[in-house]
Amino acid sequence: MTQASHSAEQTFSVTHRSVLAIAIPMTFAYLSTPILGVVDTAVIGRLGDAALVGGIAIGGVIFDLVFTTFNFLRSGTTGLTAQAMGAGNNSEIKATFLRALVIALVAGLAVILLQAPFLDLGLSFLGGSSEVQSATRRYFEIRIYSAPFLLANYAILGWFLGLGRAGTGLMLQLVLNGLNIGLSIFFVMGLGWSIEGVALATVLSEIAATLFGLILILRAVRGTSWPALADVFDRRLFLRMLAVNRDIMIRSFSLLFAFAFFTARSADQGDVMLASNAILEKFFIVGGYFLDGLATAAEQLVGRAIGARHRPAFDRTIRLTTVWSFVLAALLAIFYFIAGPALFDLMTISPDVREIGRIYLPWAALTPLLAVLAFQMDGVFIGATWSKDMRNMMLLSLAIYIAAFYALFPLLENHGLWLSLEIFLGLRGISLAFICRRRADETFAAARP
Repeated sequence: MTQASHSAEQTFSVTHRSVLAIAIPMTFAYLSTPILGVVDTAVIGRLGDAALVGGIAIGGVIFDLVFTTFNFLRSGTTGLTAQAMGAGNNSEIKATFLRALVIALVAGLAVILLQAPFLDLGLSFLGGSSEVQSATRRYFEIRIYSAPFLLANYAILGWFLGLGRAGTGLMLQLVLNGLNIGLSIFFVMGLGWSIEGVALATVLSEIAATLFGLILILRAVRGTSWPALADVFDRRLFLRMLAVNRDIMIRSFSLLFAFAFFTARSADQGDVMLASNAILEKFFIVGGYFLDGLATAAEQLVGRAIGARHRPAFDRTIRLTTVWSFVLAALLAIFYFIAGPALFDLMTISPDVREIGRIYLPWAALTPLLAVLAFQMDGVFIGATWSKDMRNMMLLSLAIYIAAFYALFPLLENHGLWLSLEIFLGLRGISLAFICRRRADETFAAARP
């Protein structure tokens, strides 16, 4: 398609089928990630050394903090690719991937070069015995070399999701996590390589997934030409990608801080309250993996509608993803209210923790309903690349969350902490929904010829 034709409206229909065709595969894809963490912990746990379990746990937190910083490579690439697809701009579709890949490789190499301060800072913050810290170092110093490949996989996954190819995204995640699980079991249980085996399994699986993803991309674009380097490194478009990524990174850091604040304030109340809140928080995190599938559908379809300048598809995407998100959130809330006590008991044998957990379980059960709009609106704003609004509403909600805690905790104690978290989650979604229509009116009005 020629550049001149990119200004024409590219009409397409959004249906329940098109929403679920993205949401269902990506829900399974996202759920494969926590399964990998469980398997890695179980494999190391079979060795009978608590320090090794602690080492992989602390190492995992450090990597989560480092790599979550760069999660924008997945979501930002999805939104920009979907918009290029909606505009019918095949050259920009490929250029978007190449820009994301360049950023991924440069950032990954930077992480390797800065590994010493990252590790020292993480260990000083998270603590642990000398044995645990030694195990963490052994794990970290091998796994860190997965950084360029892991970030490249973010870009590859984001690109395929931007094209609406959720089945390919699911396949990529299953290859990555399935190979990682198999290699971890083989290296540790078969070869006796201890924590180093788990780390090496991650490095090798990230490399294999990158190569597999690149092969799929080359097959997808076979028979077409790649854009010129001048187009890939077009200053305006490159700066746009960096700006979108910057805003998403600030949003991700703020979200991490919000949950770190929740954990720290839980710890202030003693070990029993910390353990109870930590287990209940897992209910919300698992629920988030389910809701993320629909958020991904919103990203792709909204981005495509923006690129196509087709307002009916945008409005239809908002309606359908809202309906399905609230249906799923309601089912999750009902499930947690009914099965929550049994699930909680499976995760701890401490009578004190179980007793406290039942008191605060209703708060955890309500989180899917109160957070659902935030998940869905994140997908909408990422797909539309309205990243500045998403960043600003996150910072506003975070400030109100902290203020609410200091106002409510003296009155309600741990109930005040949970209420503050629910205010944070709900306010994020409501604030974004409030400005969504105005931003849509502006965007589509500006797109009219």
